[in-house]
Amino acid sequence: MKSKKQIKNICCIGAGYVGGPTMAIIAQKSPEINVTVVDINAKRIAAWNDPDVEKIPIYEPGLSEVVAEARGRNLFFSTDVDAAIDAADMIFISVNTPTKTYGMGKGMAADLKYIELCARQIARVAKNDKIIVEKSTLPVRTAEALKRILDNTGNGVNFQILSNPEFLAEGTAVTDLHKPDRVLIGGDLDTEAGREAIQALVDVYGHWVSDDNILTTNVWSSELSKLTANAFLAQRVSSINAMSELCEVTEADVQEVAKAIGMDSRIGPKFLKASVGFGGSCFQKDILNLVYIAKSFGLNEVADYWEQVILMNDHQKRRFAAKIVKTLFNTVSGKKIALLGWAFKKDTNDTRESAAIYVADYLLNEQAEIVVYDPKVTQEQILADLDYLGTRSEVENRAQVSVVNTPETACAEAHAVAVMTEWDAFKTLDWEAIYEGMLKPAFLFDGRRLLDKEALTAIGFDFYAIGS
Repeated sequence: MKSKKQIKNICCIGAGYVGGPTMAIIAQKSPEINVTVVDINAKRIAAWNDPDVEKIPIYEPGLSEVVAEARGRNLFFSTDVDAAIDAADMIFISVNTPTKTYGMGKGMAADLKYIELCARQIARVAKNDKIIVEKSTLPVRTAEALKRILDNTGNGVNFQILSNPEFLAEGTAVTDLHKPDRVLIGGDLDTEAGREAIQALVDVYGHWVSDDNILTTNVWSSELSKLTANAFLAQRVSSINAMSELCEVTEADVQEVAKAIGMDSRIGPKFLKASVGFGGSCFQKDILNLVYIAKSFGLNEVADYWEQVILMNDHQKRRFAAKIVKTLFNTVSGKKIALLGWAFKKDTNDTRESAAIYVADYLLNEQAEIVVYDPKVTQEQILADLDYLGTRSEVENRAQVSVVNTPETACAEAHAVAVMTEWDAFKTLDWEAIYEGMLKPAFLFDGRRLLDKEALTAIGFDFYAIGS
């Protein structure tokens, strides 16, 4: 059943890791819909509009080809937020919702100030009815707050609020968008206007997603499903990492344990690779948000259960860094340690909550000299990540950290090499030559284990610093 409301113009507020790729695919698959992605960050918008499409600000395999196909036809990137809001029939809100660093809920609750600013701007500008789509990951019942702001500060416009959380894995976002496991749309199922708004968004996705893969729910279920999905996935990573420590002291092989339990159809093999810990923008932020919500309802045991997933993840990163120090005769002061990879997982340039940041910070506190190579992450971003922690001054970070252009340069005359991101290119390096160019005794770590020289030819990097 087609909606009575035909969507001709879509605006997406936020040109980041979710908004940019999602809108590019919608534009590619729906050439009759004009899609405008807006952001107040002029530098980011300029990068999306760069004539060299390979220089768009987000690296995702296949994304540049999609942007090249649709950009200028029906996909546009702009800093004119008001104009895009005014023209839109449907507005996606895809701005950042970081963990609060101040006030009530500090360190756990989602900071919704950018969501509120978007709502107030939409209310101020909108002169005709709009469908508002929550694309950012939000606490359950946020739609209620959005509705109050829009209805009480606007121009008498009728707004319908939908929840449409993303379930993208960075590195495979284009594939995930082209062939999603499911598209989840939550809205007001009890009114005709609400059902019509839901159907309008179903019709947009219906250009390429089958009805069987589109799930409609009430808005609260949709909002909570995103947090729940990330919590379950992160819990699996922390569970296998907890077992990896037990395996080490009992001389069991965590890879064999993971394979054995992964063959159980009730469990399955995914997200059971032990690693230095999960990273990414979603897992930690969403679990902390879930913990805060549980505590706000007095569900302390529920909160404690999910908080342990985060504690285990932090422990794994500290444990890995401590293993490097212990292996290097309990001191890394003045020693060169090469980190191969800085992104939180392969095939992305996203570094948010990357394990490499925290391992590097630990080693820098031990006065190590860190050399970093990542094929997609810039020196500017690497240093900004360390500066953000506030552990040392910017001058100290630049004195102790260098970023180079090849893995061979990073590893030359290093005391130790730690592979922090499972880039495929690292598997085909000449590891024998790298080992011979290191200072002896030389040590190599693949994100979890200390590798001996005999293991180099069979190096497989059986881990991933996984996240959403």
